[in-house]
Amino acid sequence: MSSFGYARVSTADQDLTIQVDALKAAGCETIRSEKLSGSSTKRPELNTLLEFLRDGDEFVVTRLDRFARSSRELQNFAHDLRERGVTLRVLEQNIDTSTAAGKCFFDMLAAFAEFENGIRKERQAEGIAKAKAKGVYRGRKPSIDPLEVLGLKADGMGVTAIAKEMGISRVSVYRALKTA
Repeated sequence: MSSFGYARVSTADQDLTIQVDALKAAGCETIRSEKLSGSSTKRPELNTLLEFLRDGDEFVVTRLDRFARSSRELQNFAHDLRERGVTLRVLEQNIDTSTAAGKCFFDMLAAFAEFENGIRKERQAEGIAKAKAKGVYRGRKPSIDPLEVLGLKADGMGVTAIAKEMGISRVSVYRALKTA
C-alpha cells in the first residue's frame, strides 16, 4: 500500500508548507500540490495524482475542503476511490474510510461542509443586495470597451472579425453592441 498526499491552497500568495509537512508526517511517499481555487474544475495536480492511485493505495489530504466544495462532489470522489479500492484519509478531521466509523463520519462532515458553503453563499448574496441598495455595489468592471466594439463595427467589420481582433467571443461582441 502506498500513501499519496494532495495539498491545495486557493491563491498564489498562500503557503502550502503546513499541509505538505502534515502529509509528510502522515507517511505520504508522493505529494502533489497546487495553488488554485477549489471551485476550479481544472485541477491538474489532483488529476495527475488520481491517475497513479491503485487498489490498496491511500489518498491523504489535510482537510475535506482541499479537494471538494460540495457534498455531491465529496460523495462522488469517495465513491470513485472506493470503486478503485483506494481509501481516503483526512488528517485534521481524523477520517479514515477504510473503517465503517470513518465512512459514517465522512458522510456527516460532507453534509456539514455543503451546509456551510450554502450559508456562506447566502451571506454573500445578502451583502451584495445591501450594497446594491446603498448604491455602493457596481459589480465587476467591464473588460470590454463597448465604444471600441462600436468603432470597429462602424469601420465595416463583422461580428466574427471584431471578436478575433479583440480576442473575445462573438457573444461578447453582441452584448457590447447591445449595451453601447
